[in-house]
Formats: sequence, C-alpha cells, structure tokens
Amino acid sequence: MVTRSSLISRRTVQKFRQAAISATGSLKIKLLLLFCCFIFTLTLLASCTPSFFGWSQQSVPSIDRSYRKGYTLLINTWKRYDLLKQSISHYTSCPGLDSIHIVWSEPDPPSDPLVKFLNHAVKSNSKDGRHIELTFDINKEDSLNNRFKELKNPITDAVFSIDDDIIFPCSSVEFAFSVWQSAPDTMVGFVPRIHLINQLKENRYPYIYGGWWAVWWSGTYSMILSKASFFHTKYLRMYTNEMPSSLLEYVRRNRNCEDIAMSFLVANATGAPPIWAKGKIYEIGSTGISSLGGHSNKRTECVNRFVSEFGRMTLVPTTVKAIDSRHTWFW
Repeated sequence: MVTRSSLISRRTVQKFRQAAISATGSLKIKLLLLFCCFIFTLTLLASCTPSFFGWSQQSVPSIDRSYRKGYTLLINTWKRYDLLKQSISHYTSCPGLDSIHIVWSEPDPPSDPLVKFLNHAVKSNSKDGRHIELTFDINKEDSLNNRFKELKNPITDAVFSIDDDIIFPCSSVEFAFSVWQSAPDTMVGFVPRIHLINQLKENRYPYIYGGWWAVWWSGTYSMILSKASFFHTKYLRMYTNEMPSSLLEYVRRNRNCEDIAMSFLVANATGAPPIWAKGKIYEIGSTGISSLGGHSNKRTECVNRFVSEFGRMTLVPTTVKAIDSRHTWFW
C-alpha cells in the first residue's frame, strides 16, 4: 500500500533529479560558451598584438636603404638563353634588386634580340620609380674564374651570385638578404656543403668533400655554394687580385671548384662559418656537371688542393640554420 507521504517523497526526488539534470546541462552550455569566448579572444589578440605594439607584418623583410643599398644579381650563364630570360624576368620583380651583372663567356657577344628582351624585362618590372642597371661582362676566355671577376664601379655592397638554371622566390631571396645584412662579412645562401675528415685513410687525402646527403645526415655544413649565395662585393676584388695564381690556374684548367675556392677565401678572411638560409628552390634547367661521374672525387681533390694552397683548413663547420619564423610553424 502506497501512502501519501511516500508518494510526495518520490515526487520530490524526481523534481530534484530534473533540476540536477537541467543544472548540469546549463553548466555544460555555459562552459562551452566560455571556451568559445576564450578562443575568440586569443585569435583577436594574436591578430592585433603586432599592430598594438607598433610592429608591422610584411611579406618580406624591409630593406634599410639608408644603411646599405640593395643587391647586385651576379648571374653566370652559358648558351641557355631561355633560362636566362626566365631568370632575369623573375628576379627583376624582387624589391631589393638594384643591379644585374651577367657573366658572358661565350665566343660570340649577346644577340640584339636577347639584349632587347632583357632590357624590356628590366624596364617593365622597374616600378615605383626604381631603376635597375643591366650590364654584360663580356669575357674573351671561357673560364669559371670569370664569375668572380671584380666588378667595375659596383653600386651595391651585396652580391647575389646565382646560376641561370635555378630560381628562388623573391620572399626567400629577400629573407637571405636580410640575414646577410646582419652579417655582411660572411656568405649567406641556400646550398650547403661540408668537408669531412677522412677517418678511413683509404686514399692520400685527409679531407673528403661531402654533398647534400652528408649535410642532411650530420646536420653540419662548412660551405655555401656560390650558385645561390650572398656575399660582399669586396670578395670579388680579393678573388681577382689576391687569390694565388696557382689556385686560379687550377680552377681554370680543371673547370671545377671555383665555388669551393670562394668559400675558402671568405673563411680565410673571416675565420667564421657561412650561414645557411632556408628557402624554396626550383630547378628550371637540366642537370649540370654535378651529375657527371667522378664529380665527388674531383671535389675532394679540390678541397685538399686548396688546403695546401692556403696552408691550412680555413673552412669552419657549423650547425646554424636561418629560418623565417613568420612562415614556419615548427622551427
């Protein structure tokens, strides 16, 4: 038999349960709304903080032209006119470019249609009152040393040495230039290499040239190849006038290793390592001499020859890598 008092007690319990369920649901909704407000606040602060503190968000690093001008594009080419046109058309759109110096070592001078096309590309991309100089360095002899000949009346301190078969986005170039501005006596570039001590002693060479995979495996490098690097224009003068003549002759005769020679020269002058800057690289040409058989052995011979010429190993290993953290999630 169910009494009146027990019936009232059951109804009271049911009301408390319903109230508890309602309160729990309300609490969950409030917590969810609070969490959404928290995320929205963080997003708003993240977007407003730079401007709040007076910082500016830019796609590429700004250039302080009152301190140092932009850079000269020093491009080496050989009978690949389509690649040269593509490279010049691209780099003239980079905001830091002030001058273009084309190293021409072919037996015939550049054709009129080629010169006309390049001048048009320079003029069409020279916006906002910017003037870009275009110069051909005509050489009678085909030598790899030509790419490091001293520039006559350079208008910039910085030189961006590049081959005609690779292209870097302007954002990568401008970032590397900003890194170079912070250390203008060193080489800054995108293609690192390493010299290794020969532990096995299987040949007569105490040092071994290490390519990309050696850099990747060890995380260490000691050279930046001049096919894509920034350095001070004074090193062109030093390469032309102060490099041992026997070393220049070695490079001319073997048609290889002028980039390693420049790395030795800069390291000998500074006693410091180069700086590897992270950047996207796009190869637009066919493979070069690095794909030929025996390339690594020839480079190893060069490293040891240059050690003998300089009287010591001038290259300095490092593990430092410059990364633009604005465009990188994990660094």
